[in-house]
Amino acid sequence: MGRTYIPILMQHPLPNLEKVVALRHALHQHPELSGKEISTAARIVAFLEKYKPDEVITGLGGTGVAAIFKGRSPGGPTVLFRAELDALPIQETNELDYTSVIAGTSHKCGHDGHMAILAALASLLHHRQLARGKVILLFQPAEETGQGAYAVLQDPRFAALQPDYVYALHNLPGYAENQVVVRYGAFAAASTGMIITLQGKASHAAEPENGLNPGQAMAALILRLNEIITQHQDRFSDLTLLTVIHARLGEIAFGTNPGFATVMATLRSYQQADLDLLKSLASETVKEISDKYTLAYTSSFVEEFPATVNDSGAIAAVKQAAQKLKLDVQEAVHPFKWSEDFGHFTGKYKGALFGLGAGPEQAQLHHQHYDFPDEIIPAGARLFYTIASDLMNL
Repeated sequence: MGRTYIPILMQHPLPNLEKVVALRHALHQHPELSGKEISTAARIVAFLEKYKPDEVITGLGGTGVAAIFKGRSPGGPTVLFRAELDALPIQETNELDYTSVIAGTSHKCGHDGHMAILAALASLLHHRQLARGKVILLFQPAEETGQGAYAVLQDPRFAALQPDYVYALHNLPGYAENQVVVRYGAFAAASTGMIITLQGKASHAAEPENGLNPGQAMAALILRLNEIITQHQDRFSDLTLLTVIHARLGEIAFGTNPGFATVMATLRSYQQADLDLLKSLASETVKEISDKYTLAYTSSFVEEFPATVNDSGAIAAVKQAAQKLKLDVQEAVHPFKWSEDFGHFTGKYKGALFGLGAGPEQAQLHHQHYDFPDEIIPAGARLFYTIASDLMNL
């Protein structure tokens, strides 16, 4: 990477690493779902107290926590680093000393590890106070539902913080441990969930002529939704996907001719304009099918994630920090297909979301066998610290 020396930040063990790892294990063992991260937030606040942040704000956007560390002198930029508080509704199958004790809930996206990285960063900021500027450590609620970042941004107490730069990382299974993965422009896809209801008229199963069964309309709708992308391929500028994820017709009752149906789909695209077009085409399809079968209908969009688009200067800062720490940097050719609500932040402030390799043999995100690797906590914390230090010297 052009440097032969080993930076001083890499010569010494990370302060209190054992305590940070213990925190990660405790967070993993006691996960909480989106919007319900009350105990998780309290655990974070209690841990941060030993590093004497200048200010701690709780209840941001619901359960969010912001810890503020000031430099020795006034002036300088304000830099925000974000981690996520929430876990997933997935039953863990790992047999660990710290396996989740909450049935049906576990940290299968690595948010426990992301929180640990910010906790380690707090330790660095305490032991190696920056010369100037201000660093905000944001522990954000409800990332998995796409609601947390937006809620934090609407909180007037957050608006008063006014960060100049915003950064977040996400661990990436399949990449070498501690490899830094960056991308200019879009890093993660935009996506939304679509919920469609078709309303007919129920009747006795022996008298279907007295009802209006939406079953044929539901089947036709699923087929048509699956054809939208190919039929309009020339209208999309980049990768665009529609996946039907759930369908339900009436209740399980052999004596009833059903009168309602529900179809759900996930719409996804690298480009926000493509997602907007897909939403419009899907909505038109629902209306066309419903009118054809004389059904009442509703359609709505939920869990909306904007595309996470990186600022070129912010990515340059990530690359510079990684090079100083002698970490391998790889530029992703395409955006990642999954979505991240950090796009709400990069849509408003200069910033970047980047990846940190979790190991080539690591189970994939949202898999029941996944567990965040503690080994990448130091690199993540040092990367964030170096980014902040470099920005304070601009």
